[in-house]
Amino acid sequence: MKDVVDLLGRILLSFIFIYEAIDSMLYFNKTKALMTAYGLTFQQDILLIGAIILLLTGGTLLLIGYRIGLGALLLMLYWIPVTFIVHSFWNDPLPERRLESILFMKNIAILGGLMFMAVNTSGKYSIKTLLANTRVPKRFR
Repeated sequence: MKDVVDLLGRILLSFIFIYEAIDSMLYFNKTKALMTAYGLTFQQDILLIGAIILLLTGGTLLLIGYRIGLGALLLMLYWIPVTFIVHSFWNDPLPERRLESILFMKNIAILGGLMFMAVNTSGKYSIKTLLANTRVPKRFR
């Protein structure tokens, strides 16, 4: 049961990041406009392409269960700055502050999930376990 829950948790957590990467690619120019609205005007193309690479690489590693510590680290490199830039509720006017603080706490909770992934093993249902348990036939050694 633990292995099934581990797999389901990895799928659900990785989906957030893979979806965001695909969305950023499909709406590249709109994402750049949103970056401008948040004050990120320096080297937008490089920042956005770098973010997409971090999201896809980290999300895929998490999903397949191979080097999940590295995948979680890559995702944290993206998630921490974005959380503090996008959901800076302490700078928002009072009517928006409540919603932004809830979204900020949601991102912090996702960060906690990434930390759990970074320190735990990938479980029974992962590429890492599949590779470790695969035996090469004697004739190919």
